[in-house]
Amino acid sequence: QTSASTLLKTLEKMRKDVRILLVGEPKVGKTSLIMSLVSEEFPEVVPYRVEEITIPADVTPERVPTHIVDYSEAEQTDEQLFQEISKANVICIVYAVNNKTSIEKVTNHWIPLITENTDKDSRVPLILVGNKSDLVEHSSMETILPIMNQYSEIETCVECSAKNLKNISELFYYAQKAVLHPTGPLYCPEKKDMKPLCVKALIRIFKVSDLDNDGILNDNELNFFQRVCFNSPLEPQALEDVKNVVRKNLIDGVQHNGLTLKGFLFLHTLFIQRGRHETTWTVLRRFGYDDDLELNQDYLFPPLKIPPDCTTELNHNAYLFLQSVFDKHDKDRDCALSPDELRDLFDVFPYMPWGPDVNNTVCTNDQGWITYQGYLSQWTLTTYLDVQRCLEYLGYLGYSIIAEQESQTAGITATRAKKIDLQKKQTQRNVFRCNVFGDMSSGKSGFLQAFLGRNLVRQKMIKEEHRSYYAISTTYVYGQEKYLLLHEVFPDFDYLTDADMACDIICLVYDVSNPYSFEYCAKVFKQYFMDSKTPCMMIAAKSDLPEVKQMYGCSPLEFCRRHKMPPPQSFTCNTAAEPNREIYTKLTTMAMYPHIIQEDLTSSTFWLRASVGATVFAVLGFAVYRLLLKTR
Repeated sequence: QTSASTLLKTLEKMRKDVRILLVGEPKVGKTSLIMSLVSEEFPEVVPYRVEEITIPADVTPERVPTHIVDYSEAEQTDEQLFQEISKANVICIVYAVNNKTSIEKVTNHWIPLITENTDKDSRVPLILVGNKSDLVEHSSMETILPIMNQYSEIETCVECSAKNLKNISELFYYAQKAVLHPTGPLYCPEKKDMKPLCVKALIRIFKVSDLDNDGILNDNELNFFQRVCFNSPLEPQALEDVKNVVRKNLIDGVQHNGLTLKGFLFLHTLFIQRGRHETTWTVLRRFGYDDDLELNQDYLFPPLKIPPDCTTELNHNAYLFLQSVFDKHDKDRDCALSPDELRDLFDVFPYMPWGPDVNNTVCTNDQGWITYQGYLSQWTLTTYLDVQRCLEYLGYLGYSIIAEQESQTAGITATRAKKIDLQKKQTQRNVFRCNVFGDMSSGKSGFLQAFLGRNLVRQKMIKEEHRSYYAISTTYVYGQEKYLLLHEVFPDFDYLTDADMACDIICLVYDVSNPYSFEYCAKVFKQYFMDSKTPCMMIAAKSDLPEVKQMYGCSPLEFCRRHKMPPPQSFTCNTAAEPNREIYTKLTTMAMYPHIIQEDLTSSTFWLRASVGATVFAVLGFAVYRLLLKTR
């Protein structure tokens, strides 16, 4: 049902009113053609022209409202003609098959006139209409074919008879088709091949549809593709027939009984050459492409309203989809994406969305490759910070098609307002933001990188131009996996933005070896956070160095007591192994339970309960992770 309704919406998006203009020399039968279509009989009396006729959507083959406009040289001025040409979606140039002059006028008058009065960037399709075929025994096609080959904007030529009603309905069907399924953007008649933009779009569609990334569309993938595009699977015999057609024409079009990319492109070339370009257009539009073969803005950015005080997260189905994308590209099954694997994953994007800074934002392996956890963390970060960008990225990956959803918004959850969480003293959120403040050289960057498991030695290998002001990873609180997002705030507290203030917990970092470091933290707290309901934690960084007295009115410990904060937490990343992660569990716990009173925060049993839950879950999580490795 979801697939059917999505297909219906895709078809509705591509529908538009079709405006057909008929032009040509006097007496070639323009008005007769329109009257014969409407009344289904040849008129005995034919006026100079008929007024504009609108045919409702439900009685046209393509199910679109169609406006048919007549032109008469006797009744209309050149200015009126030029206006109608500029408004038309498709123009039928009518000639009489028994009138050589009217055929000559197609190239020496009508086509140049139309070209002069249409926007050069928006090509208007033309249809040549040879009327009065009942008056001759021969066809005009021999004369017309060279003209069609000369002008790429000519979609087709139809010979008809208004008197005998021959090909009348076909003429207007082709006119609709020329607007809704134009050949121009898809195919180059001179080269007898698809145009580069069309090929590029179909390559993306193939890669998205190749669910196991083996370079072949197997029967299951072809059936799924057929169902999401056309709302009906292929019968087994029809599937074999399709593959046999490709086999006969292309040596490497079918491999391992599946359709290769070459075979897929060949099929669409064949559809277009045989006049079935509506098949290719249906596929293109289902995968989000507009008439210019660009991804539609409505497809990439579906409307999503986020109420104030709410955040955005990926839901379970979106994570499942992203996991399947990871699995599909993790060729060596090492639970990390090498640079080549990452490029392959993003090959369906028009640009590389992740820069080198991502490697310093999320967890990587010893080779510096983004791990499975790091990959999901980066997606979580993008969703939280810029949900519109996340929708765009999911669109490139084909989320709505593969997951059979209306749009990418089906993968996004807007959390409830933070004030409701505070009232209920519980939260349903899974992502918590911690803004990290501290003076220059206080150890903020080290604190962020330590969260990703990097000690001081590994941190010194990070290039300054690839530095990140974010770090995101998972923590476990009472056995629940949560994401903690650390954001390093630039140390100019006179210019704090709303984003610097909006978070779930504040982290104030000072250097224990610098006597002037704590003063900055105290000032930031007093100026911005003393009266807020956002919990704060003081971090005594570089605790491996000798501690000196801070040049401030009171000690950091006394400051924390006065303002009902937990005592300063000692921290260092100058360790032989990975830095201790316990402090990040504490931060996540405080963010989850902002209503916790001071006595609880200083209670060792409170933190013990949280960390024991985290340890148990971390061990369980590792076991599940290893199991996942085996199954891949």
